[in-house]
Amino acid sequence: MTDQATPVGAPRRAGRHGAVEPSHLTPERLERARALIALYPEPRSALIPLCHLAQEQDGWLTPEAMVDIAALVGVTPTEVLGTASFYDMLHTEPVGTHVVAICTNIACLLGGAAELLEHAEVSLGVNAGGTTPDGVVTLEEAECLADCDRVPCVQVNHRFVGAQTPESFDALIADLRSGARTEDIPSHGTLIRVPRTNGLEADPERVAAERAAEVEARAARAAAAAPEGKPA
Repeated sequence: MTDQATPVGAPRRAGRHGAVEPSHLTPERLERARALIALYPEPRSALIPLCHLAQEQDGWLTPEAMVDIAALVGVTPTEVLGTASFYDMLHTEPVGTHVVAICTNIACLLGGAAELLEHAEVSLGVNAGGTTPDGVVTLEEAECLADCDRVPCVQVNHRFVGAQTPESFDALIADLRSGARTEDIPSHGTLIRVPRTNGLEADPERVAAERAAEVEARAARAAAAAPEGKPA
């Protein structure tokens, strides 16, 4: 558990009076964040991509980053936390440079996953969910990682590394610690190295008309459902 406070603050809608300029994201990532927001018709639609961007910077989603994201998309930091905590690819507490996930679902279990996980816990000196004292490896027990033809399946920072034996697992950890796998396995938080340059294309006028029609339809349904003589 981290001793940093959970971010809670008053609503700060994007562009409204009193909104605080983001101060935690680096200038380069702040520029990328605004470019991401521009890909969407609504700023808050970029919330999850921005969480990944912030996690790329810090290795995990810090309270300060959540405050910045909230200011950028016009929600509260609590809403950012509530969204991020739903997804296991987003970490709201510190993790190691390399998050190593071992699948223990049925196919992998039959292929020796339990034994591999036990070996990993002993060799790393931490239980599943823990991080090594040097901060290099966080060990996770995972549900199906969708690589069932290579069991037991292991991922490092969401990159598949193929079926592992205790011996190959130890070699993998040694490579991670030495930096030998940096080219194909970047530090935790980096999902892609090629930035997005375009989003979904839609006619703004058509989007506005569809939204207006939906508002009218909701009002009509509310009016129809209201008891006679009472406002909807």
